[in-house]
Amino acid sequence: MNWLNAVVAGVLVGGLYALYATGLSVSFGVMRLVNLAHGDLAVMAAFLSSTLVLSAGGSPFWTILVLLPVGFLVGLALQRVVFDRLVGVDPAFQIVATFGLSIVIQNALLRVYSADRRALDVGKLKVDSVSIGDLSIGVFPLLRFLVAVAVLVSLSLFLGRTKLGRAFRATSDDPVAARLMGINNRTIYMVATGIAVSTVFLAGVFNGAQTNFATSDGPGLLIFAFEAVIIGGLGSLWGTLAGGIVLGLAQTLGAEQFTDWPSQLFGHVLFLVVLAVRPNGLFGRVEA
Repeated sequence: MNWLNAVVAGVLVGGLYALYATGLSVSFGVMRLVNLAHGDLAVMAAFLSSTLVLSAGGSPFWTILVLLPVGFLVGLALQRVVFDRLVGVDPAFQIVATFGLSIVIQNALLRVYSADRRALDVGKLKVDSVSIGDLSIGVFPLLRFLVAVAVLVSLSLFLGRTKLGRAFRATSDDPVAARLMGINNRTIYMVATGIAVSTVFLAGVFNGAQTNFATSDGPGLLIFAFEAVIIGGLGSLWGTLAGGIVLGLAQTLGAEQFTDWPSQLFGHVLFLVVLAVRPNGLFGRVEA
């Protein structure tokens, strides 16, 4: 039964990784943009949530209602000021520019909040669980997983069944042809970045409620998001969920087998194996 508990735990933690990776998948799928500041935006959201809770009290969950629109506006501003200059250029320039943005965010957070670690208090919800025989399922991880699935379902419906979603897909497939058909690519890119930042803000709040966080945690969170995206396949939303689950399973099952080894190591090894064997990921498209 320990193995079954490890499997369930791996699937549930995979939901958090998928939530982190959703924004990266949207950014790359629509703009072919690699954003190294993605994890720092999640940490920013956690700190903003803690500030709101300290100011107004209550549960961190109500802050999500504030942070989602704030994240969207932050995404619009980043696209207008920074990312517009990076779309379609050499990936090396994207890496350098977004790495610089990461450093700016980290130092700004350090200036405002200091290096002290914080945590978001969700009370008993963090430790409550549901038992089915010998199987124990944490209520908070289950809620987090359901939220990740709901976000991915909503985005899939948006992309597949709305006019704006079809414009997203057209711009992703051929931005020049989309522009000739009257689609404003800059508007599409701004909305895509707004969605990407909103989803990573949501992930940041859930991570802050799961464990403590500090201003320097962004790069570590970025690694998990990248691994989930690449394992699942760049640009594939459902591949992102699958990649997150596979990554979570690798960590929990590896830790169950080798108790003295850090669980993250097994996810990193799996990531390297996927890169070597199937570099396009589980559901990634092969492009000419």
